Amino acid sequence: MLIAGYNMKSIKIYTIKATYMVFVLVGLLSCNRQKEIKTLKLAHGLDTQHSVHFAMEYMGERLKEYSGGSLSIEIYPNAQLGSEREYLELLQIGALDIAKTSAAVVENFAPSIKILGIPYLFEDDEHEREVLSGPIGKKLLASTSKYYFRGLCFYDAGNRSFYSIDKPIREPADLEGMKIRVMNSNTAIQFIRTLGGSATPISWGELYTALQQGVVDGAENNPPSFYLSKHYEVCKYYTLDEHTAVPDILFISEHTWKKLTEEQRSWVQKAAAASAEYQRGLWEKSEREALEAVIEAGVEVFRPDKSLFADKVSNMYEDLLDSEELIGLFKEIQDAK
Repeated sequence: MLIAGYNMKSIKIYTIKATYMVFVLVGLLSCNRQKEIKTLKLAHGLDTQHSVHFAMEYMGERLKEYSGGSLSIEIYPNAQLGSEREYLELLQIGALDIAKTSAAVVENFAPSIKILGIPYLFEDDEHEREVLSGPIGKKLLASTSKYYFRGLCFYDAGNRSFYSIDKPIREPADLEGMKIRVMNSNTAIQFIRTLGGSATPISWGELYTALQQGVVDGAENNPPSFYLSKHYEVCKYYTLDEHTAVPDILFISEHTWKKLTEEQRSWVQKAAAASAEYQRGLWEKSEREALEAVIEAGVEVFRPDKSLFADKVSNMYEDLLDSEELIGLFKEIQDAK
């Protein structure tokens, strides 16, 4: 049968071909939409119940909202991708997009960050937050970009204090001969040595076992980290000398940053800033709850005379402030009181 020069068999073939082309086009469009969604990999070494992890989840939600779903974050917690030093190395080569590390680890890469590890640098929490959220903080975040990772924001990590297994630390003399775990930071190592202890760098993920096996006699960190790491199960003494207020820093790889458009960069920066504000609200509550929990678990908490520790390490300042840049930063921070 012919219809306007075509037979029914031809019409059927053309219909099948047209339907097939529609499916192909739909598939291609779907693939293109999939390709338009960029996922940024973010790594950190903390527990998923830590306020910083919650802040990162919040950042992911905000980023998805700001970008209309075109940017997302995939989080790798609990040191799944290695140590904090390894994160920075991965950022430098572009193998990781975003990472959270302690400022103490960063000083091995970016000397200006060393200023944040100086003992008793800040007068109180308000002084610290004013410095980090102001021009000084912005300058410090920007200072790392030449090392191939860019600071996005600071997360509140409270104050670091000593905890020990068998021997309480009430004054500096108690630290003499004790092996204390520290981060891989020259400033932290020098600090412990000045107090008479033996500084032992160990990665965070290996510390519980090191404490359990007596490789070290103690460590130092903030209350939420002490609690969530379950180090309180081994260490029964916690001394709130609050010797340093070393913040956490969220970094993005310069390689990733350069691949983003100006608009995408603004979304990432805005989401990071929102997460920092959100985390700050969670921090005080988590700090209070952590202290209550470890006390309930049988940990003895001491509040020593901080001036004894501060006086003991005051001679460190001259050695630590070993450049014009650090001297200038120290003066700016002191003037911000």
